Amino acid sequence: MDQEKIFPDPMSLDRRAELEQVLAAWHGATLRLEQTHEALRAEVCRLTDELEVKNRELARKNRLADLGQMASHVAHEVRNNLVPVTLYLSLLRRRLSDDPGSVDILDKVESGFLALDVTVNDLLNFTADRDPKLAWINLRDVIDDVCASLAPQLAAQAIETITDVPRSLGVVADRSMVRCAVLNLALNALDAMPDGGRLFVTSCIGRRGLELEIADSGPGLSEDVLRRAFEPFFTTKSGGTGLGLAIVSRIAEVHGGEVIAGNCPEGGAAFTLRLPHRVMEAAA
Repeated sequence: MDQEKIFPDPMSLDRRAELEQVLAAWHGATLRLEQTHEALRAEVCRLTDELEVKNRELARKNRLADLGQMASHVAHEVRNNLVPVTLYLSLLRRRLSDDPGSVDILDKVESGFLALDVTVNDLLNFTADRDPKLAWINLRDVIDDVCASLAPQLAAQAIETITDVPRSLGVVADRSMVRCAVLNLALNALDAMPDGGRLFVTSCIGRRGLELEIADSGPGLSEDVLRRAFEPFFTTKSGGTGLGLAIVSRIAEVHGGEVIAGNCPEGGAAFTLRLPHRVMEAAA
């Protein structure tokens, strides 16, 4: 019998052990390399998606800037021409005061010009490029002011308003801008409830500042509307300008905040305006 088979060479055992260690180390390094590769691939995908989103947002802002310049010019030109026309209509009404038929026609003409003036105001609000005049404002006062101005329309449409905003709650913001945002959100809610319903106005202080939610009991928003709600000139209303929600988005943006569209679990649409500026409680 071969003596080497009975008594293996100790050096061969050592070399085999070393080879096994090398293979194990190689296997471990290969696994770690694969894991690192997968992690890097996932990170590249994430950064690529993030870059695509940023590029789309940049392209959108560039388009809005160009659109804003054009809209501002058109709005100012239209308004300049509306002023004398409105004066002439006033003079014409005096001359036709004894002719009911002509007065009715004149009422329709003035109604058309009023709608045009609303469109011009929307354009000017949308294209207004100014920094907010920050000051402490009482949010409940702004809400009450808007609801009072909408009282006739709320009554005509049989809409109940439910407000849950503490009277001491305030925020550092531009009052006229916040009022404009609240008004546009409220009008948007009213349009969703032509046959009556409930308008909910609630607020709270979140981690990123003040959150104001305006919700309705209407049919809610479709996926397409949720995706495009804040696009300028996008509207589902036959007579709308499509600028109301875009104006709200612009106001939130200049305050360093945001506005989010969604649907309520129990039905209806909800818009949340977030203002991240310093929030404080008014002195009792």
